[in-house]
Amino acid sequence: MSTELRKLLFEVSEALVTDELAALKFLSLEHVPRRKLEAIQDPKAFFEELQEKDLIGPGNLSFLKELLYWINRIDLLTAHLGSSREEMERELQVQGRAQVSAYRQLLYGIAEDLIPGDVRSVKFLLQKKLPKNKLQENASMLQVFLEMEINGLIKEDNLTMLKDILQRVRPDLKKKIDAYEEKRKENYSREEVRYPVSVSAHPEEQGAEGEAAKQHGKIYKMKNNPHGYCLILNNYKFKNPLHNREGTVQDGEAVKKVFKWLQFETVEEMNLEGQKIRETVKEYSKKDHRNMDCFVCFIFSHGEKDKIKGVDDECVNIEELVSCFTGTNCPSLAGKPKVFIIQACQGSGHHPSVTVEADSSGHLEVDASPLTSIPDKADILIGMSTVEDYPSFRNCETGSVYIQSLCKKMELLCPRRVDLTAILTEVNNEVAGRELAGSKQMPKITSTLLKQLIFEVPQ
Repeated sequence: MSTELRKLLFEVSEALVTDELAALKFLSLEHVPRRKLEAIQDPKAFFEELQEKDLIGPGNLSFLKELLYWINRIDLLTAHLGSSREEMERELQVQGRAQVSAYRQLLYGIAEDLIPGDVRSVKFLLQKKLPKNKLQENASMLQVFLEMEINGLIKEDNLTMLKDILQRVRPDLKKKIDAYEEKRKENYSREEVRYPVSVSAHPEEQGAEGEAAKQHGKIYKMKNNPHGYCLILNNYKFKNPLHNREGTVQDGEAVKKVFKWLQFETVEEMNLEGQKIRETVKEYSKKDHRNMDCFVCFIFSHGEKDKIKGVDDECVNIEELVSCFTGTNCPSLAGKPKVFIIQACQGSGHHPSVTVEADSSGHLEVDASPLTSIPDKADILIGMSTVEDYPSFRNCETGSVYIQSLCKKMELLCPRRVDLTAILTEVNNEVAGRELAGSKQMPKITSTLLKQLIFEVPQ
């Protein structure tokens, strides 16, 4: 930690009182485990935990600013962080910018608005629902809310009991919950239209479809830096020189540029034999991903249906590679998104085409590889450059049609907070509309993601 940041956090810590620390801990519950927060007794320890989680650091003070704004310490915001109430209000109006959830903001706001007599009335109405020792005179409203959460009486999508209590105690505050629920319903509907969670041409491949529907509208957390590994397996020079994949270097460069920008630890491995592909993928599945949000793997090679080829022409089953990252085989990525993007053919058939403007005057080559099924596990997305039994095209000078389109769409749409499934759908549409050496290419998305995957763009 830099000397300047240490000094800043010390000065802010010294200015905070016990009730304000409790508020900061409450507002951070989506980011720091409850047990860790319960053990924290002073602001310095709290800030150390936020640093451990990469929520604050040199040049990364947005979460600290937001916390101070919510607890109304505008004096600290102005004196130590060079911000203001007006600036924070403008910042937090930008969709997706707030790091404290709307649910947490709502509960904190209600707690602040309740006067001592109101708090006593709420505790009285909860006597048969919560243990008496949790409703003592000195228990704050935030502590009562925490106990209600622990006992399942309130949660983000069910505030019925709290509404009933406030209807009796403070009907004006009950209206705040009504407004929150209405806005949440609107956001849910809008996201449902714009950002599909799971897309596949074959419904039987969506093993987690029912669960995905329940999770609709939720977003995978992307708060660490780096967010995770972006592993690129790029086969260019084959043992048979006639099979060399000209243009694939450009694909690798395009992917590295995008994912370094998105704050991934990006690694490219070139020209791997079949066995080395297996070993490399398995090596990354054994790494500690606990401080990572996501794993991304690009594979560029020739192949056959359901298989990727090493530079020695040894085939590796794609399902074998993906299975390395199931919750059982890679527990530190359990519940986190795993993305595989594969540029290779699915076979030698050709989609019939209609007459359209030529895609490129440069020379086009065909790649080769696959996927008919994936392990029935959650949190996996596979983007294939083409559907089964069809070729995938690569320009020898500019790279593959699919990968170049994907990189351009990510540069355009990630800053707009469009999720990856929707971006891949855009890519499908663009690639499918091109004329490629007299044929058509149709990419495919197979997903068991349970939430939206939105890559955070550094500010």
